Amino acid sequence: MSAAATGDLSVRPISERQHLDLVGSRSSASFLQTPAWGRVKTEWRAESLGWFAGAELVGAGLVLHRQLPRIRRTLAYLPEGPLIDWDSDDLGRWLSPMTAYLRAQGAFGIRMGPPVVTRRWLPATIKRGLADPELTRLGEVPADVTEPLGRQVVDQLHTAGWRQQVARDGGFTAGQPQYVFQVPLRQPDGQQRSEDELLAGMNQQWRRNIKKAAKAGVAVRTGGRGDLEAFHSLYAETAARDGFTPRPLSYFGTMWDALGAESPDRIALYLAEHDGDLVAATVLVRVGEHAWYSYGASTTAKRDVRGSNAAQWQMLRDARAGGAAVYDLRGITDTLVEADPHVGLLTFKVGTGGEAVEYAGEWDLPLSRPLYAAFDLYMRRR
Repeated sequence: MSAAATGDLSVRPISERQHLDLVGSRSSASFLQTPAWGRVKTEWRAESLGWFAGAELVGAGLVLHRQLPRIRRTLAYLPEGPLIDWDSDDLGRWLSPMTAYLRAQGAFGIRMGPPVVTRRWLPATIKRGLADPELTRLGEVPADVTEPLGRQVVDQLHTAGWRQQVARDGGFTAGQPQYVFQVPLRQPDGQQRSEDELLAGMNQQWRRNIKKAAKAGVAVRTGGRGDLEAFHSLYAETAARDGFTPRPLSYFGTMWDALGAESPDRIALYLAEHDGDLVAATVLVRVGEHAWYSYGASTTAKRDVRGSNAAQWQMLRDARAGGAAVYDLRGITDTLVEADPHVGLLTFKVGTGGEAVEYAGEWDLPLSRPLYAAFDLYMRRR
């Protein structure tokens, strides 16, 4: 078994069991850093790496290797990871042995997404930004909270030669979103927020739509693997309406099997029905105290019964009842321009009463500059 060491830490491959035990020792970790996610991304070669202080496992990361066409070299990608001590004055102690190991394995570059928050914006602040014609980006709006750890990580990565990936044309980056929208399910003192408090935090439109769905008789139930086909039919309809390319049904089957085998509460399917008709469907993923709204779909017909709001509300309630600390509605872009089609996603999610959260983003470290430059050009032309 090959390994790389720098100072007092070493990095080497670990088993899925070791990896999952490390994930389970944390209050939360991204589902993109679980061993199961490596089985979902079948077009990549997955590898679990462990950080060791002597014999003790102190960190872990899921690495997805993507090979360049006709060249036996790979991009090593750690989405929303790795799971290491980011609150360190010397990140090189953690990242150098990883870099040495991946270089020895033939990586021409490394991409990672530190799970570290840099800034947060509350709904009232976002609304003021949307109303100000002089502001075009969320990043231009003074944040309600600036996290010192986020700035510390960003500064260290810049100094070490890592390159931050930037969204092009105001959209999402090629990898995972830097900006997300989250609803805190706990008070600052750690107490769980009540359902009434969650509802009170929503805007009037969201509360009205939840009540309208209930009055119309929309019923939300959790489904099983056998309901994926119905979900996918609705998802394909949503893709055609909203202009994006849908994933195939087989992808969701693989995702269901891989995540569900890892933990019984890792993935759930919610189906909102009205008079026997499926009107909305959503996928929830959970790791520890973090729950994610992962995929959503709705029918064009019967939109007035507000099945999507009913499904979201049920997922929020279940996440809270299960002890989650965060309900994550995943990505938003940072645009505030009214004419930009992405702004609707932000305004929809603001209604939940949560907060916009900026992460440190995704960062690249070129190990072979010619091959990395060729890869970067290829990605720009896609």
